Amino acid sequence: MLKIEHISKTFYPGTVNAKTALNGLNLHLDKGDFVTIIGSNGAGKSTLFNAIAGAFFVDDGSITLEGEDITFVQEYKRSKTIGRLFQDPIKGTAPGMTIEENMALAYLRASHGTFPFSRITKKDKEFFREKLSLLNMGLEDRLKQPVGLLSGGQRQALTLLMATMVTPKLLLLDEHTAALDPATADKVLELTKKIVDENKITCLMITHNMQQALDLGNRTLMMANGNIVLDVKGEERANMSVEDLLTRFKAGTGFALDNDRILLSE
Repeated sequence: MLKIEHISKTFYPGTVNAKTALNGLNLHLDKGDFVTIIGSNGAGKSTLFNAIAGAFFVDDGSITLEGEDITFVQEYKRSKTIGRLFQDPIKGTAPGMTIEENMALAYLRASHGTFPFSRITKKDKEFFREKLSLLNMGLEDRLKQPVGLLSGGQRQALTLLMATMVTPKLLLLDEHTAALDPATADKVLELTKKIVDENKITCLMITHNMQQALDLGNRTLMMANGNIVLDVKGEERANMSVEDLLTRFKAGTGFALDNDRILLSE
């Protein structure tokens, strides 16, 4: 359902600061895939997400989503069918607006597009309350509260809900639990698995936790130097350990993974 073919991106080309962030990368996802991604800083993980989301246009190659070529489709148009969560809980919501207003914006964008006369009905508000109640955080009784008053975990859970209220074609999770305390991170991760599984959402998730990368979803990628150096799934992945991943990474790149944040993650 997602076909990425030979995409490349160089920032500041022709200058001393030129940086090749994506280098002829290929990736094909089937509908319903839940893919975890591991890689050091600068490997190209978030750049890949930015390319898919349309934060910039790639220099070469193509991106196709469910048969539609979106290579040169603008970001705001892609956002109607591609959901995304960031590491920072502040991103993805408008802190000065209420929970209800934030949900309304997300719902109208995904369900009605840019139709100028769209409005939230009483039935829509009941739908918001019903969805919020599934989070078990009491947010359904705080619809008029500004999002800026929520905790990081509450905001990230709300952002996850906003990104999936109308089932997206693709969900991008960019270390969306990394900034949360361990207990809250576990709760948001459980919510993520529940929502993705129940709605059969095709999902790409960046994580720095190697064991988590093997435990979640059905496929694991490792990235280095703007490309995918390891792609494992099925029985091969089921039988892999973290040490196996490290060994395979070194075999595929010629150097050992040296990111302390990844290596020290439990």
